[in-house]
Amino acid sequence: MKHVKKIALMTTLLASSLVITACNEAPPAKAGIPPKLYTDSLFAVMNADRANYTKLIIQRLGPNGAGAIKPDEHWKEIENGALLPAQMFRAGSEAVAEVTDEFTYSLQSLWPINKQNAPKTPLEEEGLQYTVDNPGENFYGEEKLGDVTYFTAVYPDVAVSPACTTCHNDHKDSPRTDFDIGDVMGGVVIRVPL
Repeated sequence: MKHVKKIALMTTLLASSLVITACNEAPPAKAGIPPKLYTDSLFAVMNADRANYTKLIIQRLGPNGAGAIKPDEHWKEIENGALLPAQMFRAGSEAVAEVTDEFTYSLQSLWPINKQNAPKTPLEEEGLQYTVDNPGENFYGEEKLGDVTYFTAVYPDVAVSPACTTCHNDHKDSPRTDFDIGDVMGGVVIRVPL
């Protein structure tokens, strides 16, 4: 019985010394989030929001609207207009840019209806083409813009609803009119300064 008490006491003392040692050690340095994990996580949220807005709101409203609400490219100019999914995405991007410069994001395409959604750098264009040529795959790279080096990620933007394909295929300014459900229509470009 004396041996059991000695072992219990020694175990308690050892555990106490380990706790004291651990408390006196400096906390481990923060490594941060790797850029790929950071952009993949941001995209997961953006993609879910975009797909849900398209499927649960725009598709249900239909091209002529349901009741008083009508999705329309010129939503501000019509009574009870609703933003199209690409416009909603841009509005989110602009709102985020007002509160942080830790990252930027945009929706771009090799076949943009709105020319401001065309790629602006060689790496963006390369990434968009990569997502078209490699369905289901993302593109990652680094680029220097001005004095800053960025981690740039491009994720495929896939047609998730007939609302996507109908709008793009029927639009008078669309450079491509043969999209099907599941086709890569463009990409989400996320840029993080390194």
